[in-house]
Amino acid sequence: MAYPQAPWKLQGYAFQTVQLVDIDRVRPLVPKELNIISIWPGKTLGGVYLSAYESGSVLEYNELIAIAAVVSYGSKFGGWISHIYVDNSDSIAGGREIWGLPKEPAEFSWDKDCVTVRQNNQLLCSLSYNRQAFGWRQWLAVPTFSTLDSDLLLFRSELESKLGLVSAKLAVPAESPLASLGIGQPWVTVKSEKLRLSVAAPEIVGQR
Repeated sequence: MAYPQAPWKLQGYAFQTVQLVDIDRVRPLVPKELNIISIWPGKTLGGVYLSAYESGSVLEYNELIAIAAVVSYGSKFGGWISHIYVDNSDSIAGGREIWGLPKEPAEFSWDKDCVTVRQNNQLLCSLSYNRQAFGWRQWLAVPTFSTLDSDLLLFRSELESKLGLVSAKLAVPAESPLASLGIGQPWVTVKSEKLRLSVAAPEIVGQR
């Protein structure tokens, strides 16, 4: 199957929610080699990332990422992705083979003020949102851990985007695989417009 080599250059728009997540609940979803960072007694940060990568990207697709925790390994830190869904078979293959990400297929529906994600007619989640309050241009670097075979990997995503806060409501049915995270309503939701994202090749930082 054909997919581009890293780095992947992507552009479009996205939403990122931020929630407090119970550490004991997500511990089984995170490799034991990684330390879960507590930002509040018994809590770490997690959330859901929903994006649409459009024309001008190395691949055009939609994506749903569930971040289960903020973690560390030695002096390095980053996010841990427990679930990830896309609607492009090349993205699935590349994500699994380059970064070791557990990508699965899903169907995405973007409406004026809501995005819905389903897999085989099962609702994974939906995010409804209102108009953003304001926006500013921002550059960010986001480190993320993953695993491939016995290797513990770390890769870096660099993004430049116009960011704005939105009011949003996240719905996760009890039957959804995402329900295992126990995430509630977003503490903060950020919309990224005119997003330009570069996802670098991973480096091996340890062994499982």
